[in-house]
Amino acid sequence: MPATWYRTIWLSDVHLGTRGSKAQALLEFLDTHDCDYLYLVGDIIDFWRLKRAPYWPQLHSDVIRKILSKARAGTAVTFIPGNHDEYVRRFCGLQLGNILVREEAVHLTADGRSLLVIHGDEFDGVTRCHRWLAVTGDLGYEILLVLNRWFNHARRILGFGYWSLSAYVKWKIKRAVSFVADFEASLAHEATRRSVQGVICGHIHKAEMRWIGRILYCNTGDWVESCTALVEHADGELELQTHLPTGRRAAAEAVFA
Repeated sequence: MPATWYRTIWLSDVHLGTRGSKAQALLEFLDTHDCDYLYLVGDIIDFWRLKRAPYWPQLHSDVIRKILSKARAGTAVTFIPGNHDEYVRRFCGLQLGNILVREEAVHLTADGRSLLVIHGDEFDGVTRCHRWLAVTGDLGYEILLVLNRWFNHARRILGFGYWSLSAYVKWKIKRAVSFVADFEASLAHEATRRSVQGVICGHIHKAEMRWIGRILYCNTGDWVESCTALVEHADGELELQTHLPTGRRAAAEAVFA
């Protein structure tokens, strides 16, 4: 089966090096989708977690190899480091192999729109000003993901499909909802200040594509829970896509059969 081709694909927040990373799903996605331009919009490798508890299965190496093979085959790959892989920011402006490392980028769509591509942690006051709080929150999120795995294991035994307990908890907290709104507004303001038509980011693990005033705000989501990517079609149209991991896809088919 030939791979589906897109002009551009944006991915972020894969968090390789963690048990929560849906590396298998991403590998499936990369195997079945090709593009001319590939943007890795930060937090691809989770150095924070690797420093605390080293974890690196073969599957995570396979994802890196797949990205490198696409770069060798001619895909223009741009890596924009995030806060979890900020170690790589020292290499911004350099080309590592066939991958260009940039602090940020401006992408020109096929229909002539300019889009700022940035991870987004610079617009997160907690990450920027209170790193210890961000690390503590990361630990809490890790615990929530562990509970999520046990929760969904029980649901499978009972014959139910996948449901994200962690996402439900996060977005039911009013402060979290307020934080996301502030984050989105800040990035839209930055896009306006730079006179571009839109902004593409990651960081908050919440896939979104909507207009904020005259700015098109796009968040690529993540490959920990949502397994989402932003793609650009040949005519410049943008679309958010969700790729269900094989196990979840089979479970969903069983539920809705």
